[in-house]
Amino acid sequence: MMPGPWQVRRVSKETPDTFTLVLEPLNGGRGGFRPGQFSMLWVFGVGELPISISGDPAEEKSLTYTVRSVGPATQALISRSVGQELGVRGPFGAGWPVDQARGRDVLVVAGGIGLAPLRPVIYHVLDHRKDYGRLVIAYGARSPRDLLYRKELAQWARQKDVQVLTTVDYGGVSWRGRVGVVTSLFRFMRLQPARTTAMVCGPEIMMRLVARELTTRGLAAGDLYLSMERNMKCGVGFCGHCQWGPHFICKDGPVFPYSRIAPLLDRYEL
Repeated sequence: MMPGPWQVRRVSKETPDTFTLVLEPLNGGRGGFRPGQFSMLWVFGVGELPISISGDPAEEKSLTYTVRSVGPATQALISRSVGQELGVRGPFGAGWPVDQARGRDVLVVAGGIGLAPLRPVIYHVLDHRKDYGRLVIAYGARSPRDLLYRKELAQWARQKDVQVLTTVDYGGVSWRGRVGVVTSLFRFMRLQPARTTAMVCGPEIMMRLVARELTTRGLAAGDLYLSMERNMKCGVGFCGHCQWGPHFICKDGPVFPYSRIAPLLDRYEL
């Protein structure tokens, strides 16, 4: 429950309101995490907030977080300068099923900032390329300027057996890509449902629609995983702030198989 001291090593701007911070441990700490896990980041004098880890799981000397400014705490976090300290607890939670997906195709579906928790999956699959089949990435954002990791998206698209599809809600006159919701990208995929594991993160309504579309296309509910989000405070299931039906998002999730949570996902405002 006590945060350890970490130092900001690098800050990079992704979009007008989203930044990526790379932290390194002080006092002999280490990185290391499973794709899909999160940390509790303490901004001294401001507060603590849960942030998904967005870096390479093979990197054990640092932890990376991509943060969008949505309030005072996140604004204080992205305003940290190189050399300043933060408190870090964790990592916490259940991760993406990268071990269960070995030998199968992997479908990554992300909306907005939801690409950040899925980026470690992409790193992992590309680092262990022979262990997986095709990698398909479907990513939707509000506008072209809201697309995360644009250089990496282009690099991933050049890899063998990797398909990257992007779309935006509003393109503008200079946009030459696709416009529409992320489910509109599915018709461009060469999907084999029986041998595919899908991992989805984004706004809840988007994940609800993606889950329905993929199961309609033949993907088994047990092969479809979603990362949920609620108001997490302790990170270990003590405080109850993130209770969702019988589950605690921080402890039982944030990643759940769709077969386990489908009835809850269909109940609005739960």
